[in-house]
Amino acid sequence: MKVLNKKNIITLVLILVFYSVIQGLISARVINSFYEITIATICINIILAVSLNLVTGFTGQFSLGHAGFMSIGAYAGALTVMNTNSTMGFLAGVLIGAIAAAFVGIIIGIPTLRLKGDYLAIATLGMAEIIRVVFLNMNDITNGAAGLNGIPRYANWLWLFVFTAVTLILINNFIKSSLGRACISIREDEIAAESMGINTTKYKVMAFSIGAFFAGIAGALYSSYFYFIKPDLFGFMKSIDILVIVVFGGMGSITGSIIAAIVLAVVTTFLQSFAALRMIFYALLLIIIMIFRPQGLLGTKEITDLFKFKKKSEKIE
Repeated sequence: MKVLNKKNIITLVLILVFYSVIQGLISARVINSFYEITIATICINIILAVSLNLVTGFTGQFSLGHAGFMSIGAYAGALTVMNTNSTMGFLAGVLIGAIAAAFVGIIIGIPTLRLKGDYLAIATLGMAEIIRVVFLNMNDITNGAAGLNGIPRYANWLWLFVFTAVTLILINNFIKSSLGRACISIREDEIAAESMGINTTKYKVMAFSIGAFFAGIAGALYSSYFYFIKPDLFGFMKSIDILVIVVFGGMGSITGSIIAAIVLAVVTTFLQSFAALRMIFYALLLIIIMIFRPQGLLGTKEITDLFKFKKKSEKIE
């Protein structure tokens, strides 16, 4: 398969055009600092949602501990950049946070991913709470409940865009590879996958650690962009926020997660003056989705699949 085929060239051009348009609007002050925060939130949520979708949507493992991995990346990235205060230190912090989160994901994933369904959800939720409490009690390093303040800001639109694009490309390529197809087979029927010789524990741990890796990247970007972090920011409700994006977009759809992250971020921005209504909206949204569209906006489909289906229908007619 050629790397520089027509499809890849068009995709690259569209990516560059999209980046340039947003950068131009920011430079021209059309997009002010308030909307920049919304864009940053969208980028971070896309990374979190797509990485969780790899675990929950494509591999079929119900995890409620994604915020724990995000917190590892956030603290590792923040401590690194605070000690170096340079662009290289920021990039090193992102990498260290991602690797640390993936390492913890492997350690935790090996025993817990033998569980299924509700038991796995409870185990991952407990794992996230343990991580939060550990950071809460590491006063000498993390400043305990007061958190870390004055984190140097190196995460801007350029780095947010680069890391978001790289995340989407890598996870999409992983899903389309033989490793990704093995993960999807586990989601469809774990017993059948095992009977075909697939080491289900190996692939579940692999997907779990990759998801944790990118959650660590999102956490490091969050800490650098928003200056301040504390353990309470990465509690149970943060994991629920990420899960809502995945369910709303479709468990098993990358483009669904992207659309859901954008929609929910915009809605949350407009509801900032009514903080109490935000969780009511989330609860109603989940109820409506479960009743009328249990598979989410796109289900397991991508936008490109819908276009292909439309073209086939036109040919038949």
